[in-house]
Amino acid sequence: DAYGGYGDLYARESTPAPILEASCWAHGRRKVFELADVETAALKKARGEKAKPVYPLALEAVQRIDALFAIEREIVGRSPAERLAMRQVRSAPLVEELETWMLQTRDKLSRGHDLAKAFSYMLRRWPSFTRFLSDGRICLSNNAAERALRGVALGRKAWLFCGSDRGGQRAAVLYSLIVTAKLNDVDPQAWLADVLARIAQHPVHRLDELLPWNWKRGSDKLAA
Repeated sequence: DAYGGYGDLYARESTPAPILEASCWAHGRRKVFELADVETAALKKARGEKAKPVYPLALEAVQRIDALFAIEREIVGRSPAERLAMRQVRSAPLVEELETWMLQTRDKLSRGHDLAKAFSYMLRRWPSFTRFLSDGRICLSNNAAERALRGVALGRKAWLFCGSDRGGQRAAVLYSLIVTAKLNDVDPQAWLADVLARIAQHPVHRLDELLPWNWKRGSDKLAA
């Protein structure tokens, strides 16, 4: 989502190695969709509120981007190699056409136009937006990660503060572990309770056995 705090992670001199940025198409689409949202504009107008203008060019941009998401829905769950092959055949030509169209369209708009700004947001980051075309492991959007963090965002209203920088760091570690457990179909509460009960006597060089994806298999063996 182009958050500035990630900038140092992508720097060439970062250690142990730079992280490659893969921009989220859902974020890029959202900036354009807001200018093509006929329904929201109509509702605001009906309530007597000021609505953003709706641009036909924005609607065309959304349709072009949605074609990429449609391909992704077809290949979801396939191996990275299969996804990459499909993207090279079907998605790459659409992405190339989209870039050319966005450049030509932006040049016809004033620099301060909302749609020109939305296009520039994507075009300035085009290498990271197109990185999914060269790596089948990369998702078109980071929606899955945002859904995993939704509980944190909602809970923030309840506890508001972590108390200190160290408390924030510990909270981040716990969030990561809990969501990792969920992604591996492991009950976070059961996993955490078991790990806390066993970790004091567990060999340090075998701590990886307690990680969620290994813990489940280990529990099955114990049960057997």
